[in-house]
Amino acid sequence: MEEVRGSPSLSSDTEKGPTPERNDTTQLSNAHNGKSLPPMDGGMNAWLFLAACFVMEALVWGFAFTYGVFQAYYSEIPEFKNTGNIAVVGTCAMGIMYLDLPLVFAAYRQWPKYQRLGCGVGVLLMCAALGLSSLATNVNHLIITQGIFYAIGGSIAYSPCILLMEEWFDKRKGLAFGVMWAGTGIGGVVLPIVMEQLLGRYGFRTTLRGFAIVLFVLTAPLVYFVKPRVPIAKNRPSPSLPNLSFLMTSTFGLFQICNIIEALGFFLPSLYLPTYAGMIGASASLQALTVILFNLASVVGCVLMGAIIDKLDVTVCILISTIGSTLGVFLIWGFSMTLAPLFIFSIVYGLFAGSYTSTWPGIMRDVVLKKPSAESSMVFASLAAGRGIGNLVSGPLSEALVKGLPWEGEPGYGFGSGYGSLIVFTGVTGVIGGGSYVARRLKWL
Repeated sequence: MEEVRGSPSLSSDTEKGPTPERNDTTQLSNAHNGKSLPPMDGGMNAWLFLAACFVMEALVWGFAFTYGVFQAYYSEIPEFKNTGNIAVVGTCAMGIMYLDLPLVFAAYRQWPKYQRLGCGVGVLLMCAALGLSSLATNVNHLIITQGIFYAIGGSIAYSPCILLMEEWFDKRKGLAFGVMWAGTGIGGVVLPIVMEQLLGRYGFRTTLRGFAIVLFVLTAPLVYFVKPRVPIAKNRPSPSLPNLSFLMTSTFGLFQICNIIEALGFFLPSLYLPTYAGMIGASASLQALTVILFNLASVVGCVLMGAIIDKLDVTVCILISTIGSTLGVFLIWGFSMTLAPLFIFSIVYGLFAGSYTSTWPGIMRDVVLKKPSAESSMVFASLAAGRGIGNLVSGPLSEALVKGLPWEGEPGYGFGSGYGSLIVFTGVTGVIGGGSYVARRLKWL
């Protein structure tokens, strides 16, 4: 999950990772009603669960992060060429998967016995959405199917992977989350290559239908392995509603404002880099390479950020992400009129901006310290929802920023390419997204 990615160093308490508070059942010994339970942190069942989560992550989020390839394709074919809101399809697909996590997490938390069923329903909804999107005749059809319906199905299918991870892994929880989140990067590297080739040879209708079938074949069997380690008791009392009072704390509020603003610009390069590369003469394969490099660098960035988030103050980590990504936007993308610097920008932006969500464990740690009643899973879901808000708004906003190619031929270099306003907006939101560092220095946090 680009974008729901986290630190691979989440290895101890729930305050360090996006996992729910443990139910009493998860603290039972390896005996349940006289039956031996599968071991934690190892054994075939645990590794099969983790493998299922990895593949689910790679396919569900990996496909969403390939939309830049689809956007470049849609912008050139008669059905959608010269129509607005093409970028909204991609921001809906990613944004809603972030935005609805509080509701999905709360529902699964309240009715945990339906987690496996929900995972299966989510898979079916994703496949149906892609099948229907292959019938689209206008951009609105794509927004509803490839955007909204796919995102809803994806979040329903994916959420149990996060919520059940703590049952299967304790001492190796950091390794487990690291492996699972690496799936997004791997999917984001492989799928753009595949989609670019399929779109060029067979068009979007056959490509979407084919991927819907592949998605079902690969993910449907995984539902069997996405299951709780401790069987859920039939007479289990309903849990109390989650405590959301942390939402009103200044600590969470300041972090969330910066999180939302950073998200307004974060997704734009991955959406527009292929189109931008095409404008400066790149072939379809080289256009896709911009997204591949971005996703690959994001994996490395998340791992590196995960290695330092438990050692440094979270605002320092955010500052590192902010400085690297902002300099990359203004000094590299802003002056890129050939492919070489654009590829360098894809790598730099992936390394620094792609690691922003890996600072979330530090944010959750600060919020839980401020409000001990806060559940780390709901803090995570709320941060994800904030990122989703920024993502959804960035779609139509980016369309407005590039409409008519403003500044074309005026400032020079990339700033005068017609995408200058988009470049500046991305850089400015990145700067503001690092505002928590200033807030810490002013003792507002």
